[in-house]
Amino acid sequence: DVQLVESGGGSVQAGGSLRLSCEVSGITEGTNCMAWFRQAPGKSREGVPVIDDNGVTTYADSVKGRFTISSDNAKNNLYLQMNNLKPEDTAIYYCAADPRLSLYGGGWSRPREYTYWGQGTQVTVS
Repeated sequence: DVQLVESGGGSVQAGGSLRLSCEVSGITEGTNCMAWFRQAPGKSREGVPVIDDNGVTTYADSVKGRFTISSDNAKNNLYLQMNNLKPEDTAIYYCAADPRLSLYGGGWSRPREYTYWGQGTQVTVS
């Protein structure tokens, strides 16, 4: 079975840092793109950063310079280092993966492009 399991969420004061992790297992066809999404109450789910199979990354403007996405070589773990957190970063954060999505097709930030999802982890910034 495919499993994406996030961890590392919590509550932090503005200006603080958190590191999210996502353990990925069971995706037999590989993961061309892996991304972090977030969803705040009453808002749609938005793509935050994405990383492809070559390690190329793209970030939403709202988190550039503050967030860093990374993965291990085997693509079994996805990470999100979040620094200088702001109250508007408060959301449930989800990791997502897709075996065929291309970073260059313009769809990396659309939730419907991803096949596999984690259950989410809450991040609260006050």
